[in-house]
Amino acid sequence: MTDRGSISVLGTGMSDMSRRDLSPEAMGHHVVREALADAGMEPERLSMVVASNAMGGRLCDQGCIRGQSWLRKSGLGSVPVVNVDNSCAGGASALQLGVMAARANGAPVLVVGIEKMWTGDRVATLAGIEDGLPADYRADMHSRFDASDNPGGSILMGLNAKWALRCMAEHGATLEHFAAAAVKARFHASLNPMAQMQDAVSMDAVLSAPQVAGVLTRLMCSSFTDGAAALVLAPASRSPRGVPRIIASVARSGNGEMDYHERLAETSSALWETGAVGPSDLDMAEIHDATSPEEIYALESLGLFASGEAGPATLAGETTIGGRRLTVNPSGGLVGRGHPLGATGIAQVVELATQLRGRGGHRQVPGARTGLAVNTGGIIEGDAAYVGMHVLSAGDR
Repeated sequence: MTDRGSISVLGTGMSDMSRRDLSPEAMGHHVVREALADAGMEPERLSMVVASNAMGGRLCDQGCIRGQSWLRKSGLGSVPVVNVDNSCAGGASALQLGVMAARANGAPVLVVGIEKMWTGDRVATLAGIEDGLPADYRADMHSRFDASDNPGGSILMGLNAKWALRCMAEHGATLEHFAAAAVKARFHASLNPMAQMQDAVSMDAVLSAPQVAGVLTRLMCSSFTDGAAALVLAPASRSPRGVPRIIASVARSGNGEMDYHERLAETSSALWETGAVGPSDLDMAEIHDATSPEEIYALESLGLFASGEAGPATLAGETTIGGRRLTVNPSGGLVGRGHPLGATGIAQVVELATQLRGRGGHRQVPGARTGLAVNTGGIIEGDAAYVGMHVLSAGDR
């Protein structure tokens, strides 16, 4: 993508993901106001709003027009609102559409993700998460899982547990590597005032935590999260100098013809082939770590580490803020910052933009100039239903 096609991130907004008392409307209003104020922009300048949510129909009694319903008191006037539902990748999907719309319209676009997962009905929330699988595949997977090895009862955690075993068998990963990724996630999150998890943990605590599925313990897994995030986008050619820019965007949808991690590799290869960036150019990455083992497996599938290298590097502290390799999930990632499904992909880019503006505070990545966001959602017979990747650059100063 050339500078002419680059998209600037003019403003960002983020809710406090440690809270469970806010409605979708309250979270949405907060992040929209914050992002517009950060951009110094009045809402009437917007050409479009792209709103992402995954579970409002099941959990919040709002099956359609969620963006219009939840943002109707945000002062957006008659700006068109387009709704996106793409499971855990709704945020990256909305961002992809927002980038395209900003480029096509030549005018600012607001991208917002909102998710309310804490309703008091755990069964309904788990069912909402599993809506990200085809109904027939979902039923078949439930019949296959052994409850004694999957006490949490989650298909997706069961799949992650199987991938963790594969990563151990084929890539030499160990439980200590997985625990180190969880420790890092919680440490980074403890430096992030907007993160869901505010306390650092030890390796022993991670390894001795209750079992969720297979080798996965509770502290290795992302949790139900209420949260929202927003971005104001505009063509770089019409934006001030010195603001972060999205310089590459790549997306793929799976159909069951590949394994999940093969799909990650295919999508990242397409990203590197754009010529906008290569793995060695990255200073940081926000990875879709639904579990800590998945972080290790994904880093190698994406080509950011060679096979067998991500685990030892993580254990050695090389992916921690200030480490000698690229920083992984400075926000705390899904395990630490939280995973509000439809908002996660946008929250990842909010973090990258924050870092590129030098506003990371105690979690600031030294010298950060380029970052990658990877957001996935849904599973189609072991394949990723959607993979969205965005590269941000600090831009001209």
